Amino acid sequence: MLPLESVPNVSQGRDAAAIDTVGEAFASRARLLDVHSDADHNRSVFTLVGSEGDEALVDSLVAGIDKATEVVDLRTHEGVHPRVGAADVVPIVPIRQEDMDRACELAVSLGRRVGAELELPVFLYGEVGNGRRPAFFRRGGPDELQSRVDAGELTPDFGPARLDPRAGAVLVGARKPLVAFNVVLTSDDADVARAIAAAVRESGGGLPGVQALGLRLASSGRAQVSMNVIDLERAALHEVVERVASEAARCGVAIESAELVGLLPVAAVLTAAAEPLRLPGLDWTRVLELNLLPE
Repeated sequence: MLPLESVPNVSQGRDAAAIDTVGEAFASRARLLDVHSDADHNRSVFTLVGSEGDEALVDSLVAGIDKATEVVDLRTHEGVHPRVGAADVVPIVPIRQEDMDRACELAVSLGRRVGAELELPVFLYGEVGNGRRPAFFRRGGPDELQSRVDAGELTPDFGPARLDPRAGAVLVGARKPLVAFNVVLTSDDADVARAIAAAVRESGGGLPGVQALGLRLASSGRAQVSMNVIDLERAALHEVVERVASEAARCGVAIESAELVGLLPVAAVLTAAAEPLRLPGLDWTRVLELNLLPE
C-alpha cells in the first residue's frame, strides 16, 4: 500500500528557525521530503508522506499545525500570497487515484482533530468540500472569511465559529496531485503579470485546470505569474509555459525564469519531455531508475 502525501502550506517564509521548527513537528511521525520557502510570498510549502501509516500522518500534521500557530501571527503577517491561516492549507493527496477515498477519510479525520484539539475553525475543500477550492475561502483574507461566517454564508466544518486572531483558520482538503509553478517576467509591472494570469487561468477562459495570480516580488522587483496546475491530464506543464510565453509576448515582455514549488509527479515530467523528444506514450517504464525501485 502506497503512503498518502500531504502538502501543508504555512504562512511563514522568512524566519529560518521558525520554518525548521515547524518542519521538525511535521516530521515527528512522517517522512519530510521537501521544504520550499519564499520570502516574498512569506510562505513555506512542506511535502511529507505517511511513512508510518495514515494515523501517524495525521499525528504529524496536527503537531505541525499546532507549531505553526506558535510561530505565525496573522495580525502582523505580510506577504503577497493570499492566506486565511497560519497553517493555511493542508491537503491530503493520494499518489494513486484509486486511493482518493482513503485520502478523503483521512482529511475528515484530520479536520475533526484540528477543530477539537487545537480549537481552530476548519473548512473542508476539494473532494471533501463539494469541490470548493482554497481561493473560495481566501478572498478578502481572514476578516472577510469571518464576516461570511457571521453572516451565515459559511459555517466551519469543525471547530469554533470564530477565527483565532493569531492563527486564523485551517483549510483541510483532499485533492489530486498538482504542480505549483511560478514564472518570473522581464518586467516589474504587476498589472502585466495580472493580465497574463487572467489570460492563462481557466476561470478567465485560458487553460483548463490552471489557477494563476499576478504578483510583484519586492526582493527582485520583478513581476511573477504564480500558478497551480491542478489537473495535469487536461493541461501539461510545457503547454502552460508556452501559453504564458505567448501571452507575455503580447504584452511586450518575456519569461526570465521559472520556479517549481515543492515536488511534482514523474508523469508531469515525462509528458513535458515526450513532445520535444517526439516520443508519444513515454511513461515510467522507459525510465531506468524507476525500473530499479522496489515493487
